[in-house]
Amino acid sequence: MRETILTNARLALGESLRAGTLVLRGGTIAEVADGRSHAPAARDLAGDILMPGLVDLHTDNLERQVQPRITARWPSRSALVAHDAQCATAGITTVLDALCVGDLGFDLGRAQTFREGVADLDALAHTGLLRSEHFLHLRCEMPAANVIKMLDQVIEHPRVRLASLMDHSPGVGQYADVERFRLLRRKEGLSEAAIDAKIAMLQAQRAELRDGNRRALLARLAPRGIALASHDDRDAADVAENAADGIRISEFPVTRAAAEAAKARGMNVIAGAPNIVRGGSHSGNVAAAELVAAGAVDALASDYVPASLVEAVFRGAASGLIGLPRAIALVTETPARLAGLADRGRLAPGLRADLVRVHVFHDLPVVREVWRAGERVA
Repeated sequence: MRETILTNARLALGESLRAGTLVLRGGTIAEVADGRSHAPAARDLAGDILMPGLVDLHTDNLERQVQPRITARWPSRSALVAHDAQCATAGITTVLDALCVGDLGFDLGRAQTFREGVADLDALAHTGLLRSEHFLHLRCEMPAANVIKMLDQVIEHPRVRLASLMDHSPGVGQYADVERFRLLRRKEGLSEAAIDAKIAMLQAQRAELRDGNRRALLARLAPRGIALASHDDRDAADVAENAADGIRISEFPVTRAAAEAAKARGMNVIAGAPNIVRGGSHSGNVAAAELVAAGAVDALASDYVPASLVEAVFRGAASGLIGLPRAIALVTETPARLAGLADRGRLAPGLRADLVRVHVFHDLPVVREVWRAGERVA
Protein backbone atom coordinates (compact mmCIF):
# COMPACT_ATOMS: atom_id res chain seq x y z
CA MET A 1 0.00 0.00 0.00
CA ARG A 2 1.30 3.44 -0.96
CA GLU A 3 2.57 5.48 2.01
CA THR A 4 3.11 9.24 2.13
CA ILE A 5 4.74 11.01 5.08
CA LEU A 6 4.20 14.76 5.45
CA THR A 7 6.32 16.30 8.18
CA ASN A 8 7.39 19.65 9.63
CA ALA A 9 3.85 20.95 9.24
CA ARG A 10 1.52 22.85 11.54
CA LEU A 11 -1.40 20.45 11.78
CA ALA A 12 -4.91 21.85 12.17
CA LEU A 13 -6.17 19.55 14.92
CA GLY A 14 -9.53 20.59 16.27
CA GLU A 15 -8.91 23.33 18.81
CA SER A 16 -5.19 23.77 18.13
CA LEU A 17 -2.41 24.04 15.58
CA ARG A 18 0.37 21.61 16.45
CA ALA A 19 3.78 20.98 14.89
CA GLY A 20 3.73 17.43 13.67
CA THR A 21 3.67 14.71 11.04
CA LEU A 22 0.90 13.07 9.08
CA VAL A 23 1.22 9.57 7.61
CA LEU A 24 -1.09 8.60 4.75
CA ARG A 25 -1.64 5.03 3.62
CA GLY A 26 -3.76 4.53 0.56
CA GLY A 27 -6.58 7.02 0.68
CA THR A 28 -6.75 7.48 4.44
CA ILE A 29 -4.89 9.12 7.29
CA ALA A 30 -2.95 6.38 9.10
CA GLU A 31 -1.07 8.30 11.80
CA VAL A 32 -1.01 11.76 13.37
CA ALA A 33 2.21 12.33 15.33
CA ASP A 34 3.91 15.18 17.16
CA GLY A 35 7.30 16.43 15.99
CA ARG A 36 9.29 15.71 12.87
CA SER A 37 9.75 12.45 11.06
CA HIS A 38 13.29 11.42 10.15
CA ALA A 39 12.16 8.80 7.65
CA PRO A 40 14.11 9.18 4.38
CA ALA A 41 10.88 9.38 2.36
CA ALA A 42 9.27 12.05 4.55
CA ARG A 43 8.36 15.30 2.78
CA ASP A 44 9.28 18.49 4.62
CA LEU A 45 6.42 21.03 4.45
CA ALA A 46 8.62 23.84 5.81
CA GLY A 47 6.26 24.78 8.61
CA ASP A 48 3.24 25.37 6.38
CA ILE A 49 -0.24 24.72 7.73
CA LEU A 50 -1.74 21.33 6.87
CA MET A 51 -5.51 21.30 7.24
CA PRO A 52 -8.39 19.07 6.17
CA GLY A 53 -9.71 19.49 2.65
CA LEU A 54 -12.33 22.22 2.50
CA VAL A 55 -16.00 21.26 2.24
CA ASP A 56 -18.09 23.80 0.32
CA LEU A 57 -21.82 23.54 1.00
CA HIS A 58 -22.90 26.13 -1.55
CA THR A 59 -21.18 27.29 -4.70
CA ASP A 60 -22.85 28.91 -7.71
CA ASN A 61 -19.54 28.85 -9.56
CA LEU A 62 -20.67 26.21 -12.08
CA GLU A 63 -23.45 28.54 -13.22
CA ARG A 64 -20.90 31.30 -13.65
CA GLN A 65 -18.64 29.10 -15.77
CA VAL A 66 -21.59 28.09 -17.95
CA GLN A 67 -22.68 31.71 -18.38
CA PRO A 68 -19.51 33.86 -18.22
CA ARG A 69 -21.38 36.71 -19.96
CA ILE A 70 -25.11 37.43 -20.12
CA THR A 71 -25.13 36.71 -23.84
CA ALA A 72 -22.40 34.03 -23.91
CA ARG A 73 -23.05 30.41 -22.95
CA TRP A 74 -20.08 28.05 -22.54
CA PRO A 75 -20.22 24.31 -23.36
CA SER A 76 -21.55 22.63 -20.24
CA ARG A 77 -19.06 19.82 -19.78
CA SER A 78 -16.11 22.12 -20.38
CA ALA A 79 -17.58 24.49 -17.80
CA LEU A 80 -17.81 21.70 -15.22
CA VAL A 81 -14.15 20.75 -15.72
CA ALA A 82 -13.08 24.40 -15.34
CA HIS A 83 -15.24 24.80 -12.24
CA ASP A 84 -13.79 21.63 -10.74
CA ALA A 85 -10.23 22.85 -11.32
CA GLN A 86 -10.97 26.19 -9.66
CA CYS A 87 -12.41 24.43 -6.62
CA ALA A 88 -9.48 22.03 -6.26
CA THR A 89 -6.82 24.71 -6.56
CA ALA A 90 -8.69 26.69 -3.89
CA GLY A 91 -8.34 23.72 -1.53
CA ILE A 92 -11.95 22.55 -1.85
CA THR A 93 -11.91 18.77 -2.01
CA THR A 94 -15.66 18.30 -1.47
CA VAL A 95 -18.07 20.47 -3.47
CA LEU A 96 -21.83 20.76 -3.21
CA ASP A 97 -22.75 22.22 -6.57
CA ALA A 98 -25.70 24.55 -5.97
CA LEU A 99 -28.05 24.22 -8.93
CA CYS A 100 -31.32 26.14 -9.20
CA VAL A 101 -34.48 24.04 -9.23
CA GLY A 102 -37.22 26.29 -10.52
CA ASP A 103 -36.85 29.55 -12.41
CA LEU A 104 -38.26 33.02 -11.78
CA GLY A 105 -36.80 34.38 -15.00
CA PHE A 106 -33.70 36.05 -13.57
CA ASP A 107 -31.09 34.18 -15.61
CA LEU A 108 -31.70 32.76 -19.04
CA GLY A 109 -30.89 29.09 -19.35
CA ARG A 110 -30.92 28.14 -15.66
CA ALA A 111 -33.13 25.11 -16.33
CA GLN A 112 -30.69 24.01 -19.03
CA THR A 113 -27.77 24.49 -16.65
CA PHE A 114 -29.54 22.29 -14.11
CA ARG A 115 -30.25 19.46 -16.59
CA GLU A 116 -26.83 19.51 -18.20
CA GLY A 117 -24.97 19.95 -14.91
CA VAL A 118 -26.51 16.80 -13.43
CA ALA A 119 -25.90 14.85 -16.63
CA ASP A 120 -22.28 15.98 -16.85
CA LEU A 121 -21.64 15.09 -13.23
CA ASP A 122 -23.05 11.62 -13.86
CA ALA A 123 -20.79 11.25 -16.90
CA LEU A 124 -17.58 12.45 -15.25
CA ALA A 125 -17.86 11.50 -11.57
CA HIS A 126 -16.42 7.99 -11.97
CA THR A 127 -13.83 8.70 -14.65
CA GLY A 128 -11.10 10.00 -12.34
CA LEU A 129 -10.99 13.22 -14.35
CA LEU A 130 -12.48 15.44 -11.65
CA ARG A 131 -10.09 16.64 -8.97
CA SER A 132 -12.69 17.32 -6.26
CA GLU A 133 -15.59 15.14 -5.18
CA HIS A 134 -18.90 16.64 -6.24
CA PHE A 135 -22.35 16.41 -4.67
CA LEU A 136 -25.59 18.28 -5.34
CA HIS A 137 -27.21 21.12 -3.45
CA LEU A 138 -30.72 21.69 -4.81
CA ARG A 139 -31.74 25.36 -4.57
CA CYS A 140 -35.52 25.13 -4.75
CA GLU A 141 -37.28 28.34 -5.81
CA MET A 142 -40.60 28.05 -3.99
CA PRO A 143 -42.70 30.48 -6.10
CA ALA A 144 -41.51 29.02 -9.43
CA ALA A 145 -44.14 27.30 -11.56
CA ASN A 146 -41.73 24.52 -12.60
CA VAL A 147 -40.01 23.80 -9.25
CA ILE A 148 -41.86 20.56 -8.42
CA LYS A 149 -41.44 19.13 -11.90
CA MET A 150 -37.71 19.87 -11.86
CA LEU A 151 -37.24 18.48 -8.36
CA ASP A 152 -38.92 15.22 -9.30
CA GLN A 153 -36.32 14.75 -12.05
CA VAL A 154 -33.44 14.64 -9.55
CA ILE A 155 -34.78 13.92 -6.07
CA GLU A 156 -33.61 10.30 -6.11
CA HIS A 157 -30.12 11.17 -7.30
CA PRO A 158 -27.58 9.59 -4.91
CA ARG A 159 -25.41 12.71 -4.85
CA VAL A 160 -28.09 15.00 -3.41
CA ARG A 161 -26.83 16.07 0.02
CA LEU A 162 -28.58 19.36 0.69
CA ALA A 163 -31.71 21.21 -0.42
CA SER A 164 -32.53 24.83 0.34
CA LEU A 165 -35.90 26.56 0.06
CA MET A 166 -35.59 29.97 -1.58
CA ASP A 167 -37.88 32.86 -2.39
CA HIS A 168 -36.40 35.57 -4.59
CA SER A 169 -39.67 37.39 -5.16
CA PRO A 170 -39.58 41.19 -4.91
CA GLY A 171 -40.68 42.34 -1.47
CA VAL A 172 -39.30 39.45 0.61
CA GLY A 173 -35.97 37.99 1.78
CA GLN A 174 -33.01 39.30 -0.15
CA TYR A 175 -35.30 41.61 -2.12
CA ALA A 176 -37.36 42.99 0.76
CA ASP A 177 -36.25 46.39 -0.54
CA VAL A 178 -38.15 46.47 -3.82
CA GLU A 179 -36.11 49.46 -4.97
CA ARG A 180 -33.01 47.26 -4.95
CA PHE A 181 -34.85 44.76 -7.13
CA ARG A 182 -35.72 47.62 -9.48
CA LEU A 183 -32.09 48.76 -9.62
CA LEU A 184 -30.88 45.30 -10.64
CA ARG A 185 -33.49 45.07 -13.37
CA ARG A 186 -32.52 48.53 -14.66
CA LYS A 187 -28.93 47.30 -14.95
CA GLU A 188 -30.29 44.52 -17.15
CA GLY A 189 -31.70 47.18 -19.47
CA LEU A 190 -35.40 46.81 -18.64
CA SER A 191 -37.67 49.82 -18.95
CA GLU A 192 -39.63 51.12 -15.95
CA ALA A 193 -42.84 49.76 -17.46
CA ALA A 194 -41.27 46.33 -17.94
CA ILE A 195 -39.95 46.36 -14.36
CA ASP A 196 -43.39 47.29 -13.01
CA ALA A 197 -44.95 44.45 -14.99
CA LYS A 198 -42.32 41.97 -13.80
CA ILE A 199 -42.78 42.92 -10.14
CA ALA A 200 -46.56 42.60 -10.43
CA MET A 201 -46.26 39.23 -12.16
CA LEU A 202 -43.79 37.79 -9.64
CA GLN A 203 -45.77 38.98 -6.64
CA ALA A 204 -48.98 37.51 -8.06
CA GLN A 205 -47.17 34.25 -8.84
CA ARG A 206 -45.84 34.11 -5.30
CA ALA A 207 -49.29 34.64 -3.83
CA GLU A 208 -50.62 31.80 -5.95
CA LEU A 209 -47.83 29.21 -5.78
CA ARG A 210 -45.41 29.77 -2.89
CA ASP A 211 -47.26 28.11 -0.01
CA GLY A 212 -48.47 25.09 -1.98
CA ASN A 213 -45.07 24.52 -3.52
CA ARG A 214 -43.42 24.82 -0.10
CA ARG A 215 -45.66 22.08 1.31
CA ALA A 216 -44.99 19.88 -1.72
CA LEU A 217 -41.23 20.40 -1.49
CA LEU A 218 -41.14 19.53 2.20
CA ALA A 219 -43.31 16.48 1.64
CA ARG A 220 -40.86 15.18 -0.97
CA LEU A 221 -37.59 16.12 0.74
CA ALA A 222 -38.13 15.49 4.45
CA PRO A 223 -38.72 11.70 4.28
CA ARG A 224 -35.48 11.18 2.35
CA GLY A 225 -33.21 12.43 5.13
CA ILE A 226 -31.76 15.19 2.93
CA ALA A 227 -30.35 18.09 4.93
CA LEU A 228 -32.76 21.03 4.62
CA ALA A 229 -31.85 24.71 4.67
CA SER A 230 -33.75 27.94 4.47
CA HIS A 231 -32.35 30.81 2.43
CA ASP A 232 -32.12 34.55 3.11
CA ASP A 233 -34.04 34.56 6.40
CA ARG A 234 -34.86 38.15 7.32
CA ASP A 235 -36.46 37.99 10.77
CA ALA A 236 -37.55 35.77 13.64
CA ALA A 237 -40.85 35.00 11.90
CA ASP A 238 -39.02 33.49 8.91
CA VAL A 239 -36.89 31.41 11.26
CA ALA A 240 -39.91 30.24 13.27
CA GLU A 241 -41.70 29.04 10.13
CA ASN A 242 -38.63 27.11 9.03
CA ALA A 243 -37.95 25.55 12.41
CA ALA A 244 -41.58 24.46 12.67
CA ASP A 245 -41.20 22.67 9.33
CA GLY A 246 -38.13 20.75 10.49
CA ILE A 247 -35.52 22.89 8.70
CA ARG A 248 -32.31 22.89 10.73
CA ILE A 249 -30.00 25.10 8.64
CA SER A 250 -30.33 28.84 8.01
CA GLU A 251 -28.33 29.71 4.92
CA PHE A 252 -27.21 33.31 4.36
CA PRO A 253 -29.54 35.08 6.83
CA VAL A 254 -29.74 38.70 5.74
CA THR A 255 -29.97 40.24 9.23
CA ARG A 256 -28.25 39.62 12.55
CA ALA A 257 -31.66 39.22 14.20
CA ALA A 258 -32.46 36.30 11.90
CA ALA A 259 -29.09 34.63 12.49
CA GLU A 260 -29.41 34.93 16.26
CA ALA A 261 -33.01 33.67 16.16
CA ALA A 262 -31.81 30.64 14.20
CA LYS A 263 -29.07 29.92 16.72
CA ALA A 264 -31.57 30.29 19.58
CA ARG A 265 -33.67 27.55 17.97
CA GLY A 266 -30.69 25.22 17.63
CA MET A 267 -30.28 25.73 13.90
CA ASN A 268 -26.92 25.86 12.12
CA VAL A 269 -26.10 29.09 10.30
CA ILE A 270 -24.17 29.27 7.03
CA ALA A 271 -22.64 32.61 5.99
CA GLY A 272 -20.93 33.67 2.78
CA ALA A 273 -17.14 33.72 2.70
CA PRO A 274 -16.99 36.46 0.01
CA ASN A 275 -18.85 38.72 2.44
CA ILE A 276 -15.90 38.42 4.85
CA VAL A 277 -13.21 38.83 2.19
CA ARG A 278 -14.88 41.93 0.70
CA GLY A 279 -15.57 43.45 4.11
CA GLY A 280 -19.35 43.32 3.75
CA SER A 281 -22.31 42.11 1.74
CA HIS A 282 -22.46 42.89 -1.98
CA SER A 283 -26.24 43.23 -1.64
CA GLY A 284 -26.59 45.45 1.41
CA ASN A 285 -27.26 42.70 3.94
CA VAL A 286 -25.62 42.06 7.32
CA ALA A 287 -21.83 41.73 7.36
CA ALA A 288 -20.80 38.11 7.86
CA ALA A 289 -17.90 39.30 10.03
CA GLU A 290 -20.44 40.73 12.48
CA LEU A 291 -22.17 37.34 12.67
CA VAL A 292 -18.88 35.50 13.17
CA ALA A 293 -17.86 37.88 15.96
CA ALA A 294 -21.25 37.29 17.61
CA GLY A 295 -20.77 33.51 17.49
CA ALA A 296 -23.73 33.21 15.13
CA VAL A 297 -22.01 31.32 12.28
CA ASP A 298 -21.39 27.56 12.12
CA ALA A 299 -20.08 27.24 8.56
CA LEU A 300 -18.89 29.34 5.64
CA ALA A 301 -19.70 28.70 1.98
CA SER A 302 -17.92 30.12 -1.04
CA ASP A 303 -21.19 31.20 -2.72
CA TYR A 304 -19.76 32.69 -5.93
CA VAL A 305 -15.93 32.70 -5.44
CA PRO A 306 -14.27 29.33 -4.62
CA ALA A 307 -11.03 30.98 -3.47
CA SER A 308 -12.94 32.98 -0.85
CA LEU A 309 -13.20 30.03 1.56
CA VAL A 310 -9.57 29.75 2.55
CA GLU A 311 -9.04 33.51 2.45
CA ALA A 312 -12.04 34.16 4.72
CA VAL A 313 -10.62 31.72 7.27
CA PHE A 314 -7.30 33.51 7.58
CA ARG A 315 -8.75 37.01 7.23
CA GLY A 316 -11.21 36.30 10.03
CA ALA A 317 -8.48 34.96 12.28
CA ALA A 318 -6.05 37.80 11.50
CA SER A 319 -8.69 40.42 12.33
CA GLY A 320 -9.41 38.82 15.69
CA LEU A 321 -12.95 37.76 14.84
CA ILE A 322 -12.25 34.12 15.64
CA GLY A 323 -9.30 31.88 16.49
CA LEU A 324 -7.65 30.17 13.53
CA PRO A 325 -8.46 26.56 14.55
CA ARG A 326 -12.13 27.46 14.99
CA ALA A 327 -12.12 29.35 11.68
CA ILE A 328 -10.72 26.28 9.92
CA ALA A 329 -13.54 24.18 11.39
CA LEU A 330 -16.06 26.54 9.72
CA VAL A 331 -14.92 25.26 6.30
CA THR A 332 -13.99 21.67 7.15
CA GLU A 333 -15.44 19.81 10.12
CA THR A 334 -18.80 21.56 10.48
CA PRO A 335 -19.82 21.58 6.80
CA ALA A 336 -18.82 17.91 6.51
CA ARG A 337 -21.13 17.16 9.43
CA LEU A 338 -23.99 19.19 7.99
CA ALA A 339 -23.68 17.32 4.69
CA GLY A 340 -23.68 13.97 6.49
CA LEU A 341 -20.11 13.16 5.44
CA ALA A 342 -18.60 11.58 8.55
CA ASP A 343 -15.48 10.30 6.74
CA ARG A 344 -13.82 13.71 6.26
CA GLY A 345 -13.38 17.19 7.70
CA ARG A 346 -10.78 16.40 10.38
CA LEU A 347 -7.17 15.22 10.60
CA ALA A 348 -7.67 11.91 12.41
CA PRO A 349 -6.61 8.29 11.80
CA GLY A 350 -9.09 6.40 9.66
CA LEU A 351 -10.56 9.44 7.92
CA ARG A 352 -10.09 10.30 4.27
CA ALA A 353 -6.76 11.84 3.39
CA ASP A 354 -8.31 15.04 1.99
CA LEU A 355 -5.69 17.68 2.78
CA VAL A 356 -4.68 21.24 1.99
CA ARG A 357 -1.22 22.75 2.47
CA VAL A 358 -1.40 26.51 3.05
CA HIS A 359 1.47 28.99 3.17
CA VAL A 360 0.69 32.42 4.59
CA PHE A 361 2.49 35.19 2.69
CA HIS A 362 2.15 38.31 4.84
CA ASP A 363 -1.66 38.24 5.32
CA LEU A 364 -2.48 36.22 2.19
CA PRO A 365 -3.06 32.45 2.46
CA VAL A 366 -1.69 30.64 -0.59
CA VAL A 367 -2.82 27.09 -1.31
CA ARG A 368 0.35 25.21 -2.27
CA GLU A 369 -0.79 21.59 -2.46
CA VAL A 370 -4.04 19.64 -2.30
CA TRP A 371 -4.66 15.92 -1.80
CA ARG A 372 -7.95 14.05 -2.23
CA ALA A 373 -8.12 10.54 -0.80
CA GLY A 374 -4.32 10.57 -0.62
CA GLU A 375 -3.78 11.56 -4.27
CA ARG A 376 -2.23 14.90 -5.12
CA VAL A 377 -4.80 16.86 -7.21
CA ALA A 378 -3.35 20.39 -7.11
